[in-house]
Amino acid sequence: MDEHEQLARRFEENRGHLRAVAYRMLGSVAEAEDAVQEAWLRLSRTDVSDVGNLGGWLTTVVSRVCLDMLRSRKSRREDTLDTYVPDPVLGELGPEDEAVRADAIGLALLVVLETLSPAERLAFVLHDMFGVGFDEIATIVDKSPAATRQLASRARRRVQGAPTSDGDVSRQRVIVEAFMAASRGGDFEALLSLLDPEVLLRADAGAASAQYAGPAVSKLVRGAKAVVEQALMFGRMAPYLQVATVNGMPGLITVVNGRLMGVLAFTVTDGLITELDILADVERLEVVPLPA
Repeated sequence: MDEHEQLARRFEENRGHLRAVAYRMLGSVAEAEDAVQEAWLRLSRTDVSDVGNLGGWLTTVVSRVCLDMLRSRKSRREDTLDTYVPDPVLGELGPEDEAVRADAIGLALLVVLETLSPAERLAFVLHDMFGVGFDEIATIVDKSPAATRQLASRARRRVQGAPTSDGDVSRQRVIVEAFMAASRGGDFEALLSLLDPEVLLRADAGAASAQYAGPAVSKLVRGAKAVVEQALMFGRMAPYLQVATVNGMPGLITVVNGRLMGVLAFTVTDGLITELDILADVERLEVVPLPA
């Protein structure tokens, strides 16, 4: 095995970890893959013979790439950000991502991460999710370790208010299946019984909100009764719902003639649905692979 092949093998050993870091940084599957590919290009052009911890070196590189990508994004209008739903990851994760499966990140948390500044997001993701030290993070964001701690602390306060699922996969699947059955049957009371009174529905339909009238628009809906009414408006799509793994937990997808038309991610707390995040942006869904 020559030097280049050995380097490629070592990179592949770290790919799952790097993709997990980039996805949490960016909330975009495609951008995360771009960031990982850029890390490989930089590795292939660099002499790393004296690097003792290649995984740490690659994590730093991909983090810098993600930081640049976050900073270069066009700022979204606040009303657009309110209804923005990040890219979902569907189906079971591959064998190489076993560590990622154990620490899957929900769409509801990714939504909150979108509200952070690029430096806050990087500091929080690297330190709180991957255990990277503040001294190392400080070199990436070009701040002192103390200032980097403050970045992570501010981010943590924002994230602490994010809804989180109980993490009981079997219990959530039962609730998701009940939601699907009630939606198909148009059962108002059954749907209502599954929702927390203060439930939040966030729907991201992308450009459709500006082009089309009707229910398929980006919106925020609060309160159980209002959410049920929205769910019943989509009754014609209910027959196309199917259970799928969405970011590591049971959720629903809408598939029509083999085409992915919607993804529903559920946050379930104490047996009730506290948040529903729906991505119905057909353009973005075109690049999301359907689960097997």
